[in-house]
Amino acid sequence: MPYSQSPSPRRCHVAGDDTGARSASAAPWVDVLDAGAIAKLRELDPGGRAGLVARVVSTYATSLDRLLAQFGAARRERDAAALRHVAHTLKSSSASVGAQSLAGLCAEVEARLRDAPGDALEPRLDELAAEAARVLAAVRAGGAA
Repeated sequence: MPYSQSPSPRRCHVAGDDTGARSASAAPWVDVLDAGAIAKLRELDPGGRAGLVARVVSTYATSLDRLLAQFGAARRERDAAALRHVAHTLKSSSASVGAQSLAGLCAEVEARLRDAPGDALEPRLDELAAEAARVLAAVRAGGAA
């Protein structure tokens, strides 16, 4: 299955900004989180008084960190079932916070592990690990994690 990347979604800064309108220079999140996904989270906490967005993103960062450790262990052990489980879990949580590139890579890896586990998957696993690390760094730098 060839990998194709959809057009880049709108991006935004999350922490400390109720409007989501921040410049790229002020927000490490700009390159990783979709503004639409963050806007949906903001609708649940109008005005940001409960800090819902920051809490969700912080929880996501903690989960991502844990899943990256599981991903590394599964990869070292060449455990396709564990890799598929991590890809599936990470796909859903990444999509919910707007990390669309990571969610797309996870979807592809999950499908390839399910449909053609013998395929040469290492380059795609490398991409998934690199994108996950990039997202984690950006989320942490954004101040919510």
